[in-house]
Amino acid sequence: MHRDGGKIMQPKRVRELFARFKSHNPNPTTELVFHSTFELLVAVVLSAQATDKGVNKATAELFKVANTPQAILDLGLPLLKKYISSIGLYNTKAENIVKTCKILVEQHAGQVPAQREALEALPGVGRKTANVILNTAFGQPTMAVDTHIFRISHRLGLSNGKTPLAVEQDLLKIIPDEYKHDAHHWLILHGRYVCVARNPKCDQCFVADVCETQNPPKKTRVKAESASIKARKTPQKRAKAPRSKA
Repeated sequence: MHRDGGKIMQPKRVRELFARFKSHNPNPTTELVFHSTFELLVAVVLSAQATDKGVNKATAELFKVANTPQAILDLGLPLLKKYISSIGLYNTKAENIVKTCKILVEQHAGQVPAQREALEALPGVGRKTANVILNTAFGQPTMAVDTHIFRISHRLGLSNGKTPLAVEQDLLKIIPDEYKHDAHHWLILHGRYVCVARNPKCDQCFVADVCETQNPPKKTRVKAESASIKARKTPQKRAKAPRSKA
């Protein structure tokens, strides 16, 4: 349910929402398994249109033999493809990872850069992936908007944005500074396990009482209730039977 044109949640309720998230999960993080910034980068690139569980299964074996840019280059493209063949679009992803490793070795001394422009210049790395790296590896208060965050930002009443970038910008404006670093993880986990696309688990939701979809502004509720009462009181007009031409 998108809230295009609907009212945005008031600042007091936004603060309560994220205070609730923090109380429920004080130290959220990605579900991708990694032990270095480079491993995180590879895992995030592989996670596009794939599950974290599937990525973790593949990288668990890959990282045993190659977990640095140079090691990936030494491994070679054919073997890299073999290790990640269980992941969707693995051919393209493998080619992008090899190209990225070459750039990291030649231009960044084998290290993952901490600047957005440099990250987005890497093959297979777009704004969303760059935001994940900047947030998770370098502690920057960025907002990586995926399908889960895009969906629940509208449901919760945090954004009416029609594009991921617009939603990202709205979230960075509306979320209090003290919650920005962890907000990406709270929202994606909430969208993944509670506020799911079909049949959201509202009865299990610990923020349902501050959700704009569950609890629209008072004026909206009163207007809707009045319309419902009026509809019930208005007598139904019976259709007149056609006259016989006999």
